Amino acid sequence: MKKIYVIFLVLVLFISACATTKTPPKTQLQIREFQTRTYETNDVKMVMKAMLNVLQDDGFIVKNANVELGLFNATKEVDITSKWEVFGAIMTTSKYQTPRWAKNRIIEATANISEFGKQCRVRINFQIKDMDNLGGVRQVGEIRDEKFYQDFFSKVDKGVFIQKEKL
Repeated sequence: MKKIYVIFLVLVLFISACATTKTPPKTQLQIREFQTRTYETNDVKMVMKAMLNVLQDDGFIVKNANVELGLFNATKEVDITSKWEVFGAIMTTSKYQTPRWAKNRIIEATANISEFGKQCRVRINFQIKDMDNLGGVRQVGEIRDEKFYQDFFSKVDKGVFIQKEKL
């Protein structure tokens, strides 16, 4: 009996050790922190140009830009069609329905650049919208990956350096 009890206890401990703990969602302040970067210049126009150049290098199309307000909006469309998903959608759809599958992803960037004393403060956020082959929205969400923003700002840092040095 003791042997069964010990085996049961070890099994319970093993299973509970394998359980994953869900990380709490980031607060709005934490999100804002990694979406924001401060530059040691008060030339908003120069920083804005550097950001626009980085986005254009990454395949974004600038939709709106207001230099006076330091705001701009840019989008990028990516084809996310999977042949297997198309095949599965066609095979599992009845003849009275239209098959639907993921078709494209729209990534939208919105930025705010403002003078902050002798510095320039930048905040940008990215939103993803997945569309299906009929133009319907499948999923919408904000990119909350800290590494994504670090990579983006790393490119902007280089762009600001290039703008400052007029290369």
